[in-house]
Amino acid sequence: MAVFRSAIFLAAIAGLFAGIVMTGLQAVFTVPLILQAETFEGAAAPTDHHHAEATQAAPDDGNHDHGDESWAPTDGAERTFYTGLVNVVTGIGFALLLVAASEIAGGIRSWRAGLVWGFAGFAVFTLAPGLGLPPELPAMPAADLVARQAWWIFTVCATAAGLTLIAFRTAPWLALVGVALIIAPHVIGAPQPASFESPVPESLHHSFVVAVTMTNLVFWLAMGVAVGTLRERFAAGLEAPRHSLA
Repeated sequence: MAVFRSAIFLAAIAGLFAGIVMTGLQAVFTVPLILQAETFEGAAAPTDHHHAEATQAAPDDGNHDHGDESWAPTDGAERTFYTGLVNVVTGIGFALLLVAASEIAGGIRSWRAGLVWGFAGFAVFTLAPGLGLPPELPAMPAADLVARQAWWIFTVCATAAGLTLIAFRTAPWLALVGVALIIAPHVIGAPQPASFESPVPESLHHSFVVAVTMTNLVFWLAMGVAVGTLRERFAAGLEAPRHSLA
């Protein structure tokens, strides 16, 4: 119970910190681009709206389908509040994964190690899926939602497994298997829309992809650093199971 409680507290603090950082970055870099793209949404087909929310902290494909009647927060303080809430919840969830995975490998014992683990999380949940399914703005076309979600999950799992084999291999050939796993989703290819026609300027979409990628990078690095810096406070609870098995 002590190790579970320590892991929860550590993940909650790190996730809260990373979520707040992400919310601030989004307010400056991604939300203005989303608002600009929404001005083009009226030119899109009314039966196919794909809305990129400001909750890009969550390392998904950046697209959220919704109907015309769906509720959305108003711009300004309300939108920032709900975005921040989602970012914090998302941050805590991913921090739990980060803490669990790192503890299996021995724990993140410094902020430098936290940077490495944070970048690994970024590579698994943002970089690899984003190569096939870059974040999309409102009024942009997208492939079938279920197909995109399935490919995203497959890519995340394959990338995580591949990086694990490369980092913790016990035989050289396992590194080759790891590389093959990382490449496999991109050889198969991500689902694509029937048409790429969009009223959104290509330059605006490019700026959005860069902004989302960089904010997610900072999100994961901040989370890793927070875990590495704060872990010492919870070390007794996290180390207890290892000592009991020694």
